[in-house]
Amino acid sequence: MDENLTQLEQRIGHTFRDRTLLERAITHASFLQDHPEVGESNQRLEFLGDAVLQLILTEALFNLFPTEREGMLSKRRAALANGTFLAQLATEAGIDRSLRLATSEESTGGRTRASALEDGIEALIGAVYLDSDLPTVRTVVLALYGDIGARLALGEEVENPKGRLQELIQPIYGNNALRYEVTDIAGEDHARDYEVRVYLLERPLGSGRGPSKKLAEEAAAREALAELQKD
Repeated sequence: MDENLTQLEQRIGHTFRDRTLLERAITHASFLQDHPEVGESNQRLEFLGDAVLQLILTEALFNLFPTEREGMLSKRRAALANGTFLAQLATEAGIDRSLRLATSEESTGGRTRASALEDGIEALIGAVYLDSDLPTVRTVVLALYGDIGARLALGEEVENPKGRLQELIQPIYGNNALRYEVTDIAGEDHARDYEVRVYLLERPLGSGRGPSKKLAEEAAAREALAELQKD
């Protein structure tokens, strides 16, 4: 366990003065079933870490997007702090390898469960904060995220590729420069397969297929985004 914790410290870039904080941060509530002598899980640290994370992300987005209004800043913060994203971040940091779980929880896939990973990374952030100070935990958190702008762009392309494509095209070509055209419909009525091509003015940017026109348009937008990134 000591070696495992040392490796986790190296991955997040912080060496704990109080190792018990780190041990508590990776202790899932189920672990107390097998080890009641431990006394406390990471739930209180998770509560603290969530608040610390919100502050750090709010500050980072406030500085990164100086002209954006509150609503869009809140939307971006929510995207960076939702459970799925935090579980991915926890896996990248190797927190999944360090979690202390009950045998029953381990056997049912608890080590890769999104809720456990989300709680784990928030508890770790809370532990770093208690072990150091706000500037230190800010450095740790921002290192875990890396390029926040790139993280947001990737998420937006996956979740809303048409919106992301419009954002890129509109400042240069205007609101009506993009056009989506259905180029093929195949399959029976209950199992349609649509092909859509997206045009910038009259230049084809990408094409995609899907079981509905909407999904085919999104696939075409993703291909167009990939082509624009190459350019």
